[in-house]
Amino acid sequence: MTTLQPPVAAEPRPAPPPAKRDRRSWTGWGFLGPFVAVFALVFLAPIVYSIYLSLFRNQLIGGNQFVGLDNYTRALQDDAFWGAVGRVALFLAVQVPLMLGIALLVALALDSGRLYGKSFFRITIFLPYAVPAVVATLMWGFMYGTKYGLVGDINSAFGVTLPDLLSPGWVLASIGNIVTWEFVGYNMLIFYSALRVVPTSLYEAAEIDGAGQWRIIRSIKLPAIRGAIVIATIFSIIGSFQLFNEPSILRPLALNSITTDFTPNFYTYSLSFNGQQHNYSATVAIIMGVITMIVAYAVQLRGMRKEA
Repeated sequence: MTTLQPPVAAEPRPAPPPAKRDRRSWTGWGFLGPFVAVFALVFLAPIVYSIYLSLFRNQLIGGNQFVGLDNYTRALQDDAFWGAVGRVALFLAVQVPLMLGIALLVALALDSGRLYGKSFFRITIFLPYAVPAVVATLMWGFMYGTKYGLVGDINSAFGVTLPDLLSPGWVLASIGNIVTWEFVGYNMLIFYSALRVVPTSLYEAAEIDGAGQWRIIRSIKLPAIRGAIVIATIFSIIGSFQLFNEPSILRPLALNSITTDFTPNFYTYSLSFNGQQHNYSATVAIIMGVITMIVAYAVQLRGMRKEA
């Protein structure tokens, strides 16, 4: 009769020596170190330095002195600053939905498979994003001019008087047109990329159930790309609050319409480089960064809540 022997337990592996363990732990930091150094240098250090500057004031007598939160109190009571904030808020409320709506319609048209020459249209719509902002703004600025460019030529050729698109009442809409022309293709690419990863089996199942194209868009496509829409909205909100290039480049063409406090970023630039008020400029920049962060975070939370 054969007697079964109990299985012999495997001997545990000996722990690696301490020197080897230390070498492994430092290997990860070796890969992460360059990123941390660059991140601290180009992101954290400017923020910390701006906060430091905002707590001081350069006075005629006594030089740079610590004033605590006095600069923040002054900024919160600054009508020029809040006027600039209100201007970009109006710009955001009108331009961002219009731009994202056009980009979404174009992305849905390209994804439908019924558009002839899809590759040509995709490249054509994306091409303005490849044009530098300076070149695009100068191009549109000269077209807007009533004494030169497209508007002036139309007035002369047809004997009509088109509105001055660089006047105080129209300049914000003119800037919105430039930004929309530049970034429709960028947002279209975000939406189109999200649409391309939606499983085609969902469309086939919906068509079998008798759903039309509008029902497929409303019930399948839009919910599937909600995350991409939220991301594009956040990027557009941040870009609106950072509006600077277009007003600064158009200002020589519209001196009476675009003032030095036209947008918060332009106001900060003017305070720092023209007024030599570096401390107060840093304060305005910090407050504007906090406002942008709060609005973007609120939009993100709302989008995530709907997605959940």
